[in-house]
Amino acid sequence: MYLNIEEPTREISAKAIRVWRITNTIGHSTVILILAVCVYFDSLYQWPEWAGYLIYGLMALMAISAVFSIAVEPVYLQRTWRYEIDEEFIQLKHGRITQKHILIPMTKVEVVSTSQGPFLRKYGLYDVNIGAVNSSHTIPSIEKEEALKLRNQIAIYAKVGEQDELEDGS
Repeated sequence: MYLNIEEPTREISAKAIRVWRITNTIGHSTVILILAVCVYFDSLYQWPEWAGYLIYGLMALMAISAVFSIAVEPVYLQRTWRYEIDEEFIQLKHGRITQKHILIPMTKVEVVSTSQGPFLRKYGLYDVNIGAVNSSHTIPSIEKEEALKLRNQIAIYAKVGEQDELEDGS
């Protein structure tokens, strides 16, 4: 028996780009600041010559990484993230080069929750967290109303699936 499962089409919020840019900027700025302190200590304590080369090399790599993860990666992630929820499955799909397409049967869903950090809160976004039997998954950066609706919908579908199993097994 083969099921015809449609590709997921629902997108995450475009505001996710701003949130990811802010968090990536903070992370990269912190690392670059630590490396700048290392440069200061290198000049102050005359560390071995190779240490200076290593620090400057790491700073160059971090600058390249920062450009990619602040300017390119958030747009790429937002454009490739898709999800779909129905009575039987939760579908998650993301990535172009390494594409992941995950199907989570509703009967395996144990926990569903929403979470929101300070940057998500600023833009009115939530992450929807799904705990399945052996794994956990997140649908990132969903608008508040949609996230709460999804959480409730998944909870209802998962409970319905559980009730059907109990009735069939009795």
